[in-house]
Amino acid sequence: MSHENQVELKQNTLITFPALFGLYRDNFLPKDVRIVGYARTKMDSVEFHKRATQYIKGSDNEETAAKIEEFKKISTYVSGSYEDAESFQTLEKHLREIESAYKGSERHRIFYLALPPSVFIPVAANVKQNNYSTDGVNRIIVEKPFGKDLPSSRELLSALKQHWSEDETFRIDHYLGKEMVKNILVLRFANVALSAPWDKNSVSNVQITFKEPFGTEGRGGYFDEFGIIRDILQNHLLQVLSIIAMERPVSFAAEDIRDEKVKVLRAIPPIEPSDTLLGQYVAANGKPGYLDDDTVPHNSTCPTFAATTLWINNPRWEGVPFVLKAGKALNEAKVEVRIQFKDVTQGIFKDISRNELVIRIQPSEAIYLKLNTKTPGLYTRALPAEMDLTYKRRFAEVKIPEAYEALILDAIQGDHSNFVRDDELDVAWKIFTPILHWIEGRSGPRPIPLKYPYGSRGPKELGAFIDKYGFKRSTEGYMWPVTNVSNL
Repeated sequence: MSHENQVELKQNTLITFPALFGLYRDNFLPKDVRIVGYARTKMDSVEFHKRATQYIKGSDNEETAAKIEEFKKISTYVSGSYEDAESFQTLEKHLREIESAYKGSERHRIFYLALPPSVFIPVAANVKQNNYSTDGVNRIIVEKPFGKDLPSSRELLSALKQHWSEDETFRIDHYLGKEMVKNILVLRFANVALSAPWDKNSVSNVQITFKEPFGTEGRGGYFDEFGIIRDILQNHLLQVLSIIAMERPVSFAAEDIRDEKVKVLRAIPPIEPSDTLLGQYVAANGKPGYLDDDTVPHNSTCPTFAATTLWINNPRWEGVPFVLKAGKALNEAKVEVRIQFKDVTQGIFKDISRNELVIRIQPSEAIYLKLNTKTPGLYTRALPAEMDLTYKRRFAEVKIPEAYEALILDAIQGDHSNFVRDDELDVAWKIFTPILHWIEGRSGPRPIPLKYPYGSRGPKELGAFIDKYGFKRSTEGYMWPVTNVSNL
């Protein structure tokens, strides 16, 4: 099986089908819905159902197992080429057989394209020409990557628009479906206590961090083509930044929200090399280095870690550094936003910790605000403590949906709020394309990434890099006491 086939099958079996099952189990899918898988791999229905359900959690539970069997009955599979119209006509015949049992005249179709970039446009064109419903709603869900830089993204957007309108297109970035990212809008605009200090007058710096404790593990060839900036920063973390920094929308309507996100992104100039730190992991702790992966070119300078600083040139955020950090083979799994406020006026207090608002996106969703409080007892001394909203404790009985569940449901309902608009994608590439071309050596020698050991916090130079943007560490060696809440 080709590498591209492996990528598409893993995407569908690991993420898409478990999300669809979650919606089916909780009765969020439309009545009489049918799910049809389509790929190049030849397999019978038994093999397809095995692959489609192998990553569904709780299959050892009797009730869940029964639901899985029901789910299999509404799922079928068609194998075919991605560039052959005849294959899509075979798919159309299968769809019409399914729809012949529907009552009424409307036949709505949603096409989810979790595909290698090389076949994206041919599939989008073939689906439109051969599988477009003439008596119902049609929508197409597009998985990243949306190009590799500004020119390739514009070429992709232009090619897609020849077949699908912007209203029919849903560009999925699964971070926009995460519960804590969706909560940022409410946190910001439903609380005067937080919205008042949310600007350059109170905020010193903002860090948005993504950490993975594993490397490429034999998949380095695919990763090496894109790198950590395209994989994480340009899409996931920039989306989080836009929600953190945007102005208040006039409503929660999709276009009102996306208008404000685009406005703030347009105020960000392209990233400078001087505001960038690159790293690549090496063997340590019994784990292989990036270049030890047989699928990676032996002389690759592809960064597996990147820290970049963005500046927003508008009245609210001028002068406040937004530091985006992401890396593989680090010391923990974590995605969080850390907003550090400025020092209190000197006088009665000296050398006390700064206030920080931390939004833990994953794992163990939480929000905590670090404050200074009096040490209990007869002495008057400020001590850092926290107001802690840990979701597993506060909302113990509430099931937090997976990001893909939320986004697929939004697409079914036609809600674009948590999907990337075409002009938003364009301005995002404007910010990152110059730094990507610098890394690839298009404007001179390629920069050599700093080495860091597998399982570390990243390059040792990271501390000094962050410090130069005004970040201050706690004077008390403070640590949030509920960092690991997986056992709650």
